[in-house]
Amino acid sequence: MKIGREFLAFAVVGVIGLVVDVVVLYLLAPLLGWYAARVVSFLSAATTTWAFNRRYTFAASAASAASGRSVWREYLGYLATMTAGAVLNYGAYVLTLHWVEGRWAAALGVAIGSVAGMGANFLSARYLVFRSHRGG
Repeated sequence: MKIGREFLAFAVVGVIGLVVDVVVLYLLAPLLGWYAARVVSFLSAATTTWAFNRRYTFAASAASAASGRSVWREYLGYLATMTAGAVLNYGAYVLTLHWVEGRWAAALGVAIGSVAGMGANFLSARYLVFRSHRGG
């Protein structure tokens, strides 16, 4: 089933995004603090996942949609449609920082946040950003 393959690819890309998110977060936190650094790390991860999802997960849909709009418009649309997932993601991150202490609390918060936002982000990406004329 195509949606199952897409979801699996989306999850794999999400793991790549998670790594980017955590690395950027830990690099920037000493400069910006845990909350501001999280905003930048999320945007870095979202940009990474957009590029990988565009190239691999939704390649056929992205190719057919690309003929009608610019890449920048698609990218900005991706960021905009990720808002629901971003809210869930950031909320889970903040709650984790409040409830868990230790060196890896922020990484755990990023992971929990990623899982919390994944479903909303997948549906947004599949049906809003990378939609094509599919039968089902």
